[in-house]
Amino acid sequence: MPGLLALLTASIFFGAAIYINWAEQPARLHLDDRAALVQWVPSYRRGFEMQATLAVVSGLLGASAWGQTGHVLWGFGAAIIILNWPYTLLFIMPVNRQLEAIRPQDGGHEVRELITLWGRLHAGRSALGGLAATIFLVAAWLEL
Repeated sequence: MPGLLALLTASIFFGAAIYINWAEQPARLHLDDRAALVQWVPSYRRGFEMQATLAVVSGLLGASAWGQTGHVLWGFGAAIIILNWPYTLLFIMPVNRQLEAIRPQDGGHEVRELITLWGRLHAGRSALGGLAATIFLVAAWLEL
């Protein structure tokens, strides 16, 4: 059961990350610079809470499945989904800090460049989520 729940939570993480990259981010980039920044701030905070929780829960469930079954794929999937934390801290957070330091009334072309960069970096989170979900799916399939 922990393995299937790890698959479920990793899949939800992946779906949310893909939604951000394929729907929300392109829509945000159609806004003017000030409005894009105003929209990004609360969107990021809410998305972070959801995705951070999903990554931790999925990682813990994957590790639990590994402990119960001894199948290394569960552990590998757990490690991949947890990699979202250091990836975010090392690559995305510096951009977040720059964006959060800009007051909307002061935002200009720099805002658009940073939000565009943020979107490309966020695609890495989508890739990690998709890879983890795929690994969990294979592990579940192998246990059938």
